[in-house]
Amino acid sequence: MTRHQPTLKTYVRPMAWWWTRNPHFLRYMLREGSALFLAGYALMLLAGLLCLAWGPSAYAAWRGLLETPLSLALHALALLAALYHSLTWFQVMPKTVPDLPIAPRQIVRGGLIASAVLSVLILATLVWVSR
Repeated sequence: MTRHQPTLKTYVRPMAWWWTRNPHFLRYMLREGSALFLAGYALMLLAGLLCLAWGPSAYAAWRGLLETPLSLALHALALLAALYHSLTWFQVMPKTVPDLPIAPRQIVRGGLIASAVLSVLILATLVWVSR
């Protein structure tokens, strides 16, 4: 083995912006980024719950903050992000669901039966409580 071995020329990948190279990756990053708006909205709701626990004046101040134009714009942006996130999630989900060991018709029947039983139980509870 010699002391001076020739070095191989390494491959250097060209760096291009990710949104120009692959539109699928751009849509993926937009969907994942929209989750940040949803997390921010959830934190804002938790802050409202905390203000409600602190008392009427703190809750009134929080409600006043929600009526500012900036807050309304952020709510509209969060709504658009939630709609986009939901739409793309339902587009991706059928591609990732594993094969089921039972027929889909059995799942639909079971879901209908479960929702009917649950609806009757909820209705009966509401009638019993409202007496």
